[in-house]
Amino acid sequence: MTKAELYQKACMLPLLPGVYIIRDKTDTIIYIGKAKRLRIRVSQYFREGVPHDNKVSQMIAHAYAFDVIVCQSEFEALVLEASQIKAHTPKYNILLKDDKGYSYIKVTKEPWPRLSFVLQKEEDDAEYIGPYTSSFAARQMAETAMDAFLLPRCNKRFPQEIGKGRPCLNAHIGKCMAVCSGRISCENYNQAVKSAVHLIRYGKKDILKILNERMQEASDRLEFETAALLRNQIAAITKVSAGQKVIVDPDVEMDVVALAGTPDSVCAAVLRFRDGRLTDKREFLFHDTSDIAAVREEFLPRYYLDDEQIPKIIAVDELPPDSDALQQALNEKRGSEVQLYVPQRGDKAHLVEMAHTNAVERLARESGRYAREEKLLDELAQVLGLAKPPRAIESYDISNWGDGSSVCGMVTFKDGKPYKAGYRKFKMKTVAGTDDYASLAETVSRRAAEYEKYAELAKKGEPCSNWFGQKPDLLLMDGGRGQVSAAKDALAGTALADVPLYGMVKDDHHRTRAIVDSDGREIAINMNRGTFTFITAIQDETHRFANAYRKQQMKQKSYSSTLTEIPGIGPKTAKALIAQFKSVGAVKEATPDQLENTPGVGKQTAQIIYAYFHA
Repeated sequence: MTKAELYQKACMLPLLPGVYIIRDKTDTIIYIGKAKRLRIRVSQYFREGVPHDNKVSQMIAHAYAFDVIVCQSEFEALVLEASQIKAHTPKYNILLKDDKGYSYIKVTKEPWPRLSFVLQKEEDDAEYIGPYTSSFAARQMAETAMDAFLLPRCNKRFPQEIGKGRPCLNAHIGKCMAVCSGRISCENYNQAVKSAVHLIRYGKKDILKILNERMQEASDRLEFETAALLRNQIAAITKVSAGQKVIVDPDVEMDVVALAGTPDSVCAAVLRFRDGRLTDKREFLFHDTSDIAAVREEFLPRYYLDDEQIPKIIAVDELPPDSDALQQALNEKRGSEVQLYVPQRGDKAHLVEMAHTNAVERLARESGRYAREEKLLDELAQVLGLAKPPRAIESYDISNWGDGSSVCGMVTFKDGKPYKAGYRKFKMKTVAGTDDYASLAETVSRRAAEYEKYAELAKKGEPCSNWFGQKPDLLLMDGGRGQVSAAKDALAGTALADVPLYGMVKDDHHRTRAIVDSDGREIAINMNRGTFTFITAIQDETHRFANAYRKQQMKQKSYSSTLTEIPGIGPKTAKALIAQFKSVGAVKEATPDQLENTPGVGKQTAQIIYAYFHA
C-alpha cells in the first residue's frame, strides 16, 4: 500500500484505545505501538507534511501495511503493547540494551594473589567472581573490599619487590597494609584476600564476627602483629561502611529516571537506590531520534514491565502521557502500590537532577566530544528556573537613527548555536518616532501573529519549514524592565504568551550585567561563568545584527535620496531602482534598455535617468 492509501485506511480507524502493528513488504513486523485514540495516532504517521525524526521517517518509508487491536482501556493497550514487543522485538521499537555488558572481580592464583575489577574473563587460571550485569556495582564492591582489607593497588610484584624501596602514599595514609615493607607475612596476606572475597560474596554481616574471633585467637597466642592487622581490618570495614553515605532512608527502595537528548540521540539514565545507597547506574542510548517525550512514553513501560524488578518508588523527571495506565500496570506487576511521581523539591528532586546530568554526560561521551552547548543550555535552564533546556532561543534588539526611524533585529540560537535560517529583520510600520518600547511591542506582536498563521496551516495538514512556524523555548529582549514589560503586554493573549520572557541588562560599559524576568526581578549571572558568556554572546550577536540592518537601511535611504534629485524620479521609483541595481553606481552604469526593465520605469523615464548621468 502507498502512503496515501495507508493514510486513508488510518482515517477509518475508531477513536478508541488499542495497539497498532506496522509491517513492511515482507510482512515482517517493524513497529508496535499503543494509542489512546487509534485514528489520531496512526494517521499522524502517514499524513503528508507532518515532520518526523530520523527513526520514525525510516520506519514510515518501510511501512507497507498495518493492523490494529482495539482494547477496552488504555491500561489494557499498555500491557498488550509490552507483551507484543517482547514477543516480536520489532526493528524500530527501542531496544533496552546498555553498553556495559558483564563485569567480574578477578582474584589471581599465585603465592601473593591480587584482587581487581575486570570487564571480561581471560584464558588464565584466575578465579572470577561474577558475572555482574552492573559494572558500577562490581567496581564498587572491589573497591570496598580492597579498602576494607588494605589490599595493594600498585603494580609491584610480590615477593620479588618486597623490601625494595619505600612504601607508597597509600600505606602512609592507611589505605594499604604495605606488603612491600616486608612486615606482612604471606599467610596473613592470603588470609586478608580470602576475607575480602568473603566480604564480596556474602557481605559484611558475618565477616566482622569472623575477624573479631580471629583477632582474639591471635591475641591469646601472643601474635600481636597479626592481632593488630586484624584490628586494622575491622576498623577499615567499619569506616568504609560508615563512609557509604545514606542518601535516602535506609528502608527506601527507589529508582530515579531522567532523560536528555541531542538533535540526533536520546539517553535515559536510571539510578537505583537500595538500602538507602546508590547501588547501580544504567544508561540507555537511542539513536536517530530527538523526541524525548516519545522515548519516555515507550521506555518506562518497556523497562519496568519487561522482567525488570519494580521498586516501591520511581522518581522521574517528567510523567509520560499514559501515566495512569502505567501506574496501574506497575501496581499489578509488583503486587503492591508503586509511587510514580515527579519530585518538586528536596533531596529526591536533586537526585533527579543528578540522573539528568548523568544522561547529558553519557551523550557527551557518545559524541566523542564535550557537549559544551548542551551543558550551557542545561546551566541556563537551572539559572532561570526553566522546566527544560531552551533549545530554541530568540533574541530581539531595536536600533534607531537620527530621523526617528527604527528597525529591529531578531536572532535565533538553536541548540546553543546561532541559527541563521531563523534570523529576521523588522522595519517598523506603526511606530512614529524613536520609541524602543513601542517598537519592541510591534515586533513581538508581528512575530506571534506569524506563528499563529503557520500553526493554523499545520492543523490543516499544511506545515511549513519557515522558522516563524516554530515556537521558541525562550524569548530574550535587549534591555531591562521596560522592554520586558512592553513585550509581555504585547504577547498577552497570543500563542506565545506562555513562552518564558527575559531581558538582558547591560552596565554602564555596555557589558551584560544581569537577566530581568517578566516580573521585573533581576537574576545575577556573573557567578555562572558559562551562562554569563553565553548570554553575552547572544546579546552581542543580536546587537550586531540589528545595527547592520539599520546601516543597510540608512545606506539605501542615502542612495534613494540621491536618485530623487533626478527630475521626475520620486521615492517609489528610486527605491525600485536601488532594489534592482543595489547601488547608485550601478544605476549610473546601466544602459537605457537595462533601466527600462526596472518595475515602474518606462522608456521615457529610462532616457531621463540615462541622460542625467551622461549629460
